[in-house]
Amino acid sequence: MKEILSSYQVNNHTLALLPAKHTDYYTIVYEQDRTLYITQTPLEIIKFSCLYYFSSYEGRREAVVHEFGYKRKVPISIDPKQNLFTFPTYSPENYNCAWIFYHHIRNIKTATTNPMRKSIITFINEKEVEVDVSTFVLEKQMSRTAICVRRFGKMIG
Repeated sequence: MKEILSSYQVNNHTLALLPAKHTDYYTIVYEQDRTLYITQTPLEIIKFSCLYYFSSYEGRREAVVHEFGYKRKVPISIDPKQNLFTFPTYSPENYNCAWIFYHHIRNIKTATTNPMRKSIITFINEKEVEVDVSTFVLEKQMSRTAICVRRFGKMIG
């Protein structure tokens, strides 16, 4: 039986937040060693987590937009000191938007089921998750997030 939680705090074990098409929960959270089901939406979890780490989602987003000029699908540094960087697969307001945590990704490959629209992300713990977005989009998001990681690393390192 699935344990359904009312809230979730992003942490160093968070791999991905995937939207759920379910009546009892809105997000499936993949961690390194477990899967959780949460009644918050993925974006609510991201916003809640930014506040937990003493910032706002809007502030984190605005800083990246200002520094790099990204306007859409902006990577978010939830807590740069802990390397909690994530990126959305769609516009964050889109129901299908998943959030992927940069430092846990081993590789991305094209799904055989629908190569133009689906990808498989393999995380460093060998867990695989299929997402409804092309490898091109994911690789672009990875690149943008890597730029943010390097810039924030210089600021706090």
